[in-house]
Amino acid sequence: MHSRRSLLYVPGDDRHKIEKALTFGADCICLDMEDGVAQNRKAEARRTVAAALRELAFGASEKLARINPVGSGWEKEDIESALPSRPDGIVLPKVESLEQVQWASEKIEAAELANGWPVNSIRMLVGIETAKAMLALKEIASHPRLDGLIFGGEDYAASVGAVRTAEAWEVFTVRSLVVMHAKAFGLQAIDMVTVDYRDLDRVRREAAFGAQLGCTGKQVIHPAQVGPVQEAFTPDDEAIAKARRLVEAFEAHQKEGRGAFGLDGQMIDMPLVKSAQNVLERAKAAGKR
Repeated sequence: MHSRRSLLYVPGDDRHKIEKALTFGADCICLDMEDGVAQNRKAEARRTVAAALRELAFGASEKLARINPVGSGWEKEDIESALPSRPDGIVLPKVESLEQVQWASEKIEAAELANGWPVNSIRMLVGIETAKAMLALKEIASHPRLDGLIFGGEDYAASVGAVRTAEAWEVFTVRSLVVMHAKAFGLQAIDMVTVDYRDLDRVRREAAFGAQLGCTGKQVIHPAQVGPVQEAFTPDDEAIAKARRLVEAFEAHQKEGRGAFGLDGQMIDMPLVKSAQNVLERAKAAGKR
């Protein structure tokens, strides 16, 4: 599974922006056929996305294509135009039922079989963006092709009539529930966009808080956000060293037949060991040892 600390959306109808996006070092580059594209540019976006997926070198960045929602009238043409160019994954926005996920998965599997690609090699991430989606979250998250849940804070707030604030308490509960369901099913939890892309302090705060909640990454809509977001979701050297020391001490005590033990004035038991292991896993995913 790819590390998805930063998921950068790029308008799918703009080849120049797509080519430029390849230079920013984002973990994922998502070529967008949905919200980032005007209604009268959807056909152009399909052609541009298919060509970019086929022709451009994405390097270490995962290449994703976001189609329009099921029921929009564009979704079938979107997914069928993107799949022959073999993206790493499809992003399905505004999902509200397991049936919608299954529809997209069947389209993907048909393309895999037709091209001789391994089944389930093209992954899916789904947008959780409405109150209805929250009610179906357990069923949605159970689909075996999924790699992650993407929380759409702005869309969710609009769906319930909440007023978005910088503090984001109006979406705190649902952010936490998205994380909970993602982790219950072994998925990544990708946090909401910071719309005010010029305010990098806010980007850092929101990313750091998302990481505290257990999110594994964050959506990004401007290249300037990539660095701060990656930093927030990458443990620093001090945290890695502390986690490694704790895990090594735990393993040594286990060999001696001892359970809980003291380290640096703290009583260490399994929850703290698990937290330290999580730090080391995040560091490894970010390419740090």
